[in-house]
Amino acid sequence: MNLPEDLRYAKTHEWVRQEGDVVTVGITDHAQEELGDVVFVELPEKGAAFEAGEAFGSVESVKTLSDLNAPVKGEVVAVNDALSDSPELVNSDPYGEGWMIQLQVTGEGELMSAGEYESFVEQGG
Repeated sequence: MNLPEDLRYAKTHEWVRQEGDVVTVGITDHAQEELGDVVFVELPEKGAAFEAGEAFGSVESVKTLSDLNAPVKGEVVAVNDALSDSPELVNSDPYGEGWMIQLQVTGEGELMSAGEYESFVEQGG
């Protein structure tokens, strides 16, 4: 399982890269492996606001449809439009080109370090 140490992780399998008061959000390598081939990603519009834990979109794979949850409270300031034409980026580069949204942080969420997330997944989370 690929878990970059510089990211924080949510129990709902999203990752967060903090840059000042803006965070980039995507799904973890573990999540994309569990989903299988991603065929569609539904993302919110810029300006939408979400509470930590609230669904901000969904990801559809050949196996299932899963909600995407905001790992922190914030307002959407950017959306990865490339995913509408190339949803497979979520599989091929979940921590890079497969990012989903950027949020202007307005409140905290429960986030784990890479080690804590790895333990969480190993315990069936």
